[in-house]
Amino acid sequence: MGDRQIHDLPGVGPAIAEKLQDAGFSDIMSIAVSSPKELSEVADIGEATAAKIIQAARKQADVGKFETGVELLERRSRVGYVTTQAKNFDELLGGKGMESQSITELFGEFGSGKTQIAQQMCVNVQLPIEDGGLNAHAFYIDTENTFRPDRIKQMAEGLSLDPDEVLSKIHVARAYNSSHQMLLVDKVNELSKEVPGRLLVVDSLTSHFRAEYIGRGALADRQQKLNKHMHDLLRWGDLNNGLVVVTNQVSAKPDAFFGDPTRPIGGHIVGHTATFRLYLRKSKGTKRIARLIDSPHLPEGEAVFSVILEGIRD
Repeated sequence: MGDRQIHDLPGVGPAIAEKLQDAGFSDIMSIAVSSPKELSEVADIGEATAAKIIQAARKQADVGKFETGVELLERRSRVGYVTTQAKNFDELLGGKGMESQSITELFGEFGSGKTQIAQQMCVNVQLPIEDGGLNAHAFYIDTENTFRPDRIKQMAEGLSLDPDEVLSKIHVARAYNSSHQMLLVDKVNELSKEVPGRLLVVDSLTSHFRAEYIGRGALADRQQKLNKHMHDLLRWGDLNNGLVVVTNQVSAKPDAFFGDPTRPIGGHIVGHTATFRLYLRKSKGTKRIARLIDSPHLPEGEAVFSVILEGIRD
């Protein structure tokens, strides 16, 4: 369907449409929010032509759509929640856990529990609604080969669930570079028409971008691609009333003498698009500390939780 929509745009022939599709522009909205420079590079056309195509896409996509407060309230009333299995952690997030129609970013150093939480959420989303789940499947985009089926089995057994059934409802894809990672979100959009998926994990969001766009000169391009990727994720969450969880490594910033010397990769782009930002750090033994850095309606705060064999617990 996306293909046909792109063909409808004036100035887009089959060859250009194919190039756009290969670069991850799968629908009119993705073209409407891109820049002429970006489009001209991927489709091999002049910037003036690219600008015309974008203009036409903006008309068709109704980019400037406003909604009334009543419509927004109605949409908010459909928000679903998934428990983390740690009461303290759920309280930090407002009481019920992570919410749908949003992006929750987990950032912290290696070993702070980011992947553990992401994998626990893949199990928890399958629980019935009355047990803090959404009775749904999960999608997992794995960029660093961190997904562990045996870990999922332990977590499923920890909740007295059938491990094989739980594993059969988690759909994992390995992303080999940043473009592939972005294309996989399109794949998830297609799969969501056949599979009742309500959780999308990207672990890790930024590793490929960081490896491929090196140095200050590449920063603007990297941030622009990351921006598009984040908005694609957010749109999936809106369309499917789904929950998006992304993990992010922190980079040591030696010039930050005051405050915390670690900063999440991706900077403002990720920060502004993520709805909830959680900073994770190690404590003694199995203990971890989650700090809520950013949220539209919750106060900053901290929660202590444990990572044990059965998964995330108080």
